[in-house]
Amino acid sequence: MATDTLKSKPGAQGGATGGLRRLLLDNGALTALIVLVIAMSALSGDFLTADNLLNVGVQAAVTAILAFGVTFVIVSAGIDLSVGSVAALSATVLAWSATEAGIPVALAVVLAVLTGIVCGLVNGFLVSYGKLPPFIATLAMLSVARGLSLVISQGSPIVFPDSVSHLGDTLGGWLPVPVLVMVVMGLLTAFVLGRTYIGRSMYAIGGNEEAARLSGLRVKKQKLAIYAFSGLFAAAAGIVLASRLASAQPQAAQGYELDAIAAVVIGGASLAGGTGKASGTLIGALILAVLRNGLNLLSVSAFWQQVVIGVVIALAVLFDTVRRKAGAGAPAAGASGGGNKGKQALTYVIAAVVAVAVVGATSLLHGGSSATAKPKIGLSLSTLNNPFFVQIRDGAEEEAKKLGVDLTVTDAQNDASQQANQLQNFTSGSLDAVVVNPVDSDAAGPSVRGANKADIPVVAVDRGVNKADTSALVASDNVEGGALGAKALAEKLGGKGTIVILQGQAGTSASRERGAGFAEGLKDYPGIKVVAKQPADFDRTKGLDVMTNLLQAHPDINGVFAENDEMALGAIKALGSKAGKSVQVVGFDGTPDGLKAVEAGTLYASVAQQPSELGRIAVRNALRAADGEKVEKMVKVPVKVVTKENVAGFEG
Repeated sequence: MATDTLKSKPGAQGGATGGLRRLLLDNGALTALIVLVIAMSALSGDFLTADNLLNVGVQAAVTAILAFGVTFVIVSAGIDLSVGSVAALSATVLAWSATEAGIPVALAVVLAVLTGIVCGLVNGFLVSYGKLPPFIATLAMLSVARGLSLVISQGSPIVFPDSVSHLGDTLGGWLPVPVLVMVVMGLLTAFVLGRTYIGRSMYAIGGNEEAARLSGLRVKKQKLAIYAFSGLFAAAAGIVLASRLASAQPQAAQGYELDAIAAVVIGGASLAGGTGKASGTLIGALILAVLRNGLNLLSVSAFWQQVVIGVVIALAVLFDTVRRKAGAGAPAAGASGGGNKGKQALTYVIAAVVAVAVVGATSLLHGGSSATAKPKIGLSLSTLNNPFFVQIRDGAEEEAKKLGVDLTVTDAQNDASQQANQLQNFTSGSLDAVVVNPVDSDAAGPSVRGANKADIPVVAVDRGVNKADTSALVASDNVEGGALGAKALAEKLGGKGTIVILQGQAGTSASRERGAGFAEGLKDYPGIKVVAKQPADFDRTKGLDVMTNLLQAHPDINGVFAENDEMALGAIKALGSKAGKSVQVVGFDGTPDGLKAVEAGTLYASVAQQPSELGRIAVRNALRAADGEKVEKMVKVPVKVVTKENVAGFEG
């Protein structure tokens, strides 16, 4: 793709300054990326290091690969909201085929790629022949693909075969394979868009579909191929993502379709179609990765990070709109002239010069700074959208303040890949220790191994980390807690009755362990019958909705076990006057709202884990490990069943 040069106007600023201005306007995304790199380099001495820049590349890889596929669709004036779910489904098919089904890995990879292509073809068929709007067709595929991923995996992560997990490793000990795959897929995208018949067809369809049809293009068949390309790239992204996490996560890549679309638009493509290029998409993905990486290093609040990223995306698109209105050249549909090639080469030369200047300036800026006297610890939580983990954070921050520790807290939002990125940022951020509350024990392993190589001690809290070394695990026993919950509910019901179970988010270790403990504990009470189990994702609103639906089918139940207090509180709302009277509800976590409900009598009991104490002990042990002191490998914080009788004396 090339850009038309600005036409000179009388009185316009000439010479080198005017040329530079035009160059920057014509390459808004690249300008934004350079400005971001300069800003992050000036603000953090840890940003512009070789290891951290490779981290940025790895963290951009999955979004970029997805975005390359979405570029084809957007150039042709379509949209694909299903790429995140298709990526998760393809990875799940690969992991299940290579493990459960015993299919050779090479064939399993082919099946995963075919899965992505088939999903894309279905999208293309619904859009071309079914006449569905692309938004609706791909939204339906988003739901179908995610559902199939959960069905195949039974809601649990599937560990990846070692031969495939090497895709998440490095070549020669320094070049990350995900970055290499990203570059290859980017070159393939550029080739398809600029050098093939189907690429030229994409621009023609996006520019004017009716004119393309009248000129002889088989638009329907072209759209099938375009969406198939998007599915193929989604499958590749899913395999790379799962390789990084060493497991296929059925809930992986949620929301990634929005990042992919944002990367394409930031890179200069128009949602109206007809414009877009591979290099712009890559720059858009790098902008998002630099933002997240830099904000982590600067210890910006996890909540404010979302605000900042949203504002930057809006500003980037606004800049592009202003650029177009100001008369900067819009990307041409396909061809590139010699002059434009020279101009593009000059752009990258200038970018390289600026980058070198930044290296020199930041090295002078940070070179003389001495290390801070305060120990620095990073805390990566699985989510801050749950009072239990908020209490862990509060306890950790309280202890950090008491001990004079500089604590950086990040929120993974129940996304194992986002947590992997955060842990990588911690590793390159000159921290003394890391505390991690894993989204998934297997998925956290590769990133924690990276911290091990950097000699940064890691303390796990609430959940362990598999296939990696941790200095300590500070946790309650979720299995024991589930068994205690079963005993409390069964004894309250007198050993007889019918109950329903509200399960947590599919695939999380907390949900699996609590459910397994409850099932084991219930074996001692054969008079208790479980009539239904439904996931409500640890969410109060979903707990209300799911419980309301279950009551339609099972109006005469006697009890409810919810795998956390949030879902239990939603169930209480659905039960109304029945809660605490004809229907007994048991929750898990001992959150402040849960304990208030116990005191009020609507919640019979909560299996309390003392989360604030978990946070305090985790920080204490992380600091001891950073100082080279010996710490216990397993630190158990006892769980306790809190009822109305003992809630007054309980402190979480």
